[in-house]
Amino acid sequence: MPLSQPRPIGPSLRRCWAALVSLLLLFGAATPALAVSAASFPAGAPQERVLDQAQVLSRAANGELSRELDALQAAQVEAHLVTVERLDYGISLRQLGQQLLERWAVQGSDKGQLLFLIDTKTNTAAVVASAALDSRLNAELLKSTARTTMAQPIREGARFRQASLDGIARLQTVLDTGEDPGEPLQVEASTLPTNVPTREETADSKAFTWVIVLLVVGTVVPMATWWVFSR
Repeated sequence: MPLSQPRPIGPSLRRCWAALVSLLLLFGAATPALAVSAASFPAGAPQERVLDQAQVLSRAANGELSRELDALQAAQVEAHLVTVERLDYGISLRQLGQQLLERWAVQGSDKGQLLFLIDTKTNTAAVVASAALDSRLNAELLKSTARTTMAQPIREGARFRQASLDGIARLQTVLDTGEDPGEPLQVEASTLPTNVPTREETADSKAFTWVIVLLVVGTVVPMATWWVFSR
């Protein structure tokens, strides 16, 4: 008895399979990122200088930042950059950094730890350092670096690479016993010329008076004309 040939898949069935695959891909891409806490990172200090959990840095940017962070070893500093997309509930970016400092502490090491952190969901940054660097990097400097030096490029188009480079460069200057470059200049947006009159120009103009005169003339003249011709 000859074996029956498999029935070919009809066009309607193929369309159903295509729709199902599209839905799976759509919902898979829309899966929210998992909340991040200190437990989401290695128990010990990682060899990688950049931990880009938010996946916002290109391979070239990752390599460039890794070299800049690695160069801080000459100043006896173990530095890392961490990007996150979603923090665990109740944890601030600075608190995450402090927890990672404790998690990555190396007993007996003379090197200080320095962490640059970026939250891509809120477009904020934080910089934390271990106690070994207190005499070289004070708290105000770290806060200023995060809130101005790094925050400005992040606000201007989510430039995470540039924000990281600027933050590293500022602290590296101080660690090399140089003078703090300070906060970046705030660029004010220039106002483009416009033909719309200002409130002062409107108040000084006599346009309103002419409108009243025209309204009166437009009302009185027709009534007078009607009264003359209706007699």
